[in-house]
Amino acid sequence: MKKAMTITYPIGEGLYVNLTNRCPCACEFCLRGNADGVGGSDSLWLDHEPSEAEVLASLDSRNLKSFKEVVFCGYGEPTERLDVMLATAQHVRAVAPTCRTRLNTNGLSDLINGRPTAALLEGLFDTVSISLNTPDPEEYLRVCRPKFGLRSYQAMIDFAAECVKHVPEVVMTVVDEPATSKAAQEKCRKIAESIGARLRVRRYEGPTAQVENMV
Repeated sequence: MKKAMTITYPIGEGLYVNLTNRCPCACEFCLRGNADGVGGSDSLWLDHEPSEAEVLASLDSRNLKSFKEVVFCGYGEPTERLDVMLATAQHVRAVAPTCRTRLNTNGLSDLINGRPTAALLEGLFDTVSISLNTPDPEEYLRVCRPKFGLRSYQAMIDFAAECVKHVPEVVMTVVDEPATSKAAQEKCRKIAESIGARLRVRRYEGPTAQVENMV
């Protein structure tokens, strides 16, 4: 594990924000287990969690208006740093109002922060992408291994449903075959649509090349 201080990193037309390495899950297909970075980035393992000032300085060192999207997605769960994440999104809105904002999350923010949090995203995020991964709690527990146990699955579904009320676009994601069968994908599609979200099936690239899982 090579540590560095990569706070922001570009992939395609997006600028990605790496706030933390903390995550309450240990998903069996997570890229973190196989690589130090993604999409040609330097190591995303942080030598310390950046302060709000450090995050904003990293953003300001970039030409935000040259990116179509700012994405909160790194080697950790962004909502572990909820206050810094919200302040950063607000800064992006002020500096580059035409730049879209997206949160990639495991959907466990309410459990992480001990309170409802979806409403805090209103006006700050255009898209929230939530890792659904499986169609049932037991499989989710096996695959994602959340530290909050079996209640994690319903908490994630509830968070997604609340996001639909406050964010223009809510996407729930699963990994394609062989990680997730077509039958399981269809069940996940029905779950997403039942709360007003849409399902995205992420391409499976094997255990050592899960780049798309991060973007």
